[in-house]
Amino acid sequence: MQRFLRYALFLTAVLHSSGLAAAETQFTLAGQTVKPGGTLEIQFPVDKSFQDYAASGGNPRPDRGRALLMFPPRFDPRASWPILIVTSTTDAHRTSPMDAWWYRHSANAEGWIVLATDATSKPREDSTMWRMGMLAAGLQTIRREWPQSARWTVAFAGLSGGAKRSCLLSAMLAKSGTVDIKGIFLCGINDDRLSIAFHDFNPPRDFLNTPVWLSSGLSDRIANPSAHNHVKNSLERTGFTHVRVEQFDGGHEIKPAEVQRALRWFRQLGHF
Repeated sequence: MQRFLRYALFLTAVLHSSGLAAAETQFTLAGQTVKPGGTLEIQFPVDKSFQDYAASGGNPRPDRGRALLMFPPRFDPRASWPILIVTSTTDAHRTSPMDAWWYRHSANAEGWIVLATDATSKPREDSTMWRMGMLAAGLQTIRREWPQSARWTVAFAGLSGGAKRSCLLSAMLAKSGTVDIKGIFLCGINDDRLSIAFHDFNPPRDFLNTPVWLSSGLSDRIANPSAHNHVKNSLERTGFTHVRVEQFDGGHEIKPAEVQRALRWFRQLGHF
């Protein structure tokens, strides 16, 4: 009996010390502590090649970028985590980090990281190339510190003009072959920019297998349900194999429940 009690006490002590060690394990990114379930805003240097991207069309050369990251509960960078890349419209001087909050709870609940990037300086023109330079530099920063993240899958998301930007950015990154894209969430979109991006940037043919979720507000006056059906038909004519239009009660807005449904569908089709 005493031997059993000694063993039980020893086992309790071991488990307790292991728990403390796990609790004390801290991960950092850009010199800041990463908290599971928390948010983190970092700044990062922008390499010359990405400055060249951003400066296309006469923009200034940004030497520093910033990123807002939102982590799911129990996040540990040693495991694999999908990343939802949020892109905003240019209207009303919105930036991608502003829009990221619309996606946070739904994405984190499904085990996704939310990532939104921007520069620390203002462009002359908020162009797609400007957005691309900042996004690529942000991903590079994460991969430098967490090399394993190069194998993490990504999806894109945007509302209105941000949806159109997501079409372009996803095709550009697919062309580069540096990311594994598992889905594209497009809300409030009234024009098929994804087919245009596919033809302009010529990513690999398997990009056509990327699931595309079109989120349509029934009372949306900017991108009405008819427009979303038109986009769906256009995408299918181009050759996209997994396209859904899902309607919700609401207007020109993001519905968190629809984001969550879309991310579950991406997982289902992508087997990750």
